[in-house]
Amino acid sequence: MMRALLLLPVALFASPAAAQDHSAHQRERRADGVDARAEMDHCAMGHMLPHQCPSAAEAAERESEDPLAHGSMGHGVPERSVPTAAPESSVPPRAFAGPRHAADAIWGEETMAQSRRQLARENGGMKTGMVLVERMEMRFPADGGGDGYVWDAQGGYGGDLRRFVVKAEGEGEYGGALEEAELQALYSRAISPFFDMQAGLRFDPEPVSRSHAVIGIQGLAPYMFHVDGALYLSDRGDLTARIEGEYDQRITQRLILQPRIEVALSAQDIPGDHLGSGVTRIESGLRLRYEFARELAPYIGLEYEARLGETANFVRAEGEDPEGLSILVGLRAWF
Repeated sequence: MMRALLLLPVALFASPAAAQDHSAHQRERRADGVDARAEMDHCAMGHMLPHQCPSAAEAAERESEDPLAHGSMGHGVPERSVPTAAPESSVPPRAFAGPRHAADAIWGEETMAQSRRQLARENGGMKTGMVLVERMEMRFPADGGGDGYVWDAQGGYGGDLRRFVVKAEGEGEYGGALEEAELQALYSRAISPFFDMQAGLRFDPEPVSRSHAVIGIQGLAPYMFHVDGALYLSDRGDLTARIEGEYDQRITQRLILQPRIEVALSAQDIPGDHLGSGVTRIESGLRLRYEFARELAPYIGLEYEARLGETANFVRAEGEDPEGLSILVGLRAWF
């Protein structure tokens, strides 16, 4: 009894399909030898578009040549060999009969033109601003030396293509003088979906007051590496460069491990700044941050710094160690 009840819905669902008459699609011939499917008029049944239907003379001629031709039966897309089949690229003339924007016919062309300009301004030309404090950290040397601090921040305002960018960074020791500081004012222009070209001025108040012309590039390299590189030409004709790269490796949605490397270079010896030619400094580190909110993330980490080449000799002459390892405690924030 239970099995019969379970089969009852299946039987009710199948019975209408079984009741359909498919005799028109069977390859049976009438007494006069004509295939029964040839009698089906798909154009009259509305199965084809008007421009796809042959004229009465063409239909009669095709039936006399091949009564079983599927093109005349309207099955699927008309074959290319059928003379009356429309080209794939054809567009009915009535598609161009109305206005370019359909809403113009209702609200008026002038009103809709103003709305389209506003839409483009709000979604393509919107001005936004942001301040990112990438590093605000305390450093505790693991192999002696004094405790220090570092800040590295940038802000920008503008659209997707053009922005005004300000960068500031520096470092020093607690209880001592400010060792290094710089401020950059840059014009940033998008040159690809992921990279901006930047140019402007840089001013260093410490260790020696100096100005630089700046040209650089900033963006997102393949595999999601954040890259920032620039060339600096000082007011004394000294050419230096700096390249930074970092990568956010998500351990969880909020816990992020960030490897970071920074390389500084100089085209010539600059004794006044204790710099030699070539690669002058390398900083590499790991920072582990936890985002309590996307805008606020404290972190801890380690960083190794080394002065290289002639620059290391300048540092040794000052009685300092050209390399060292530091423990970091800091905060990353943006708003």
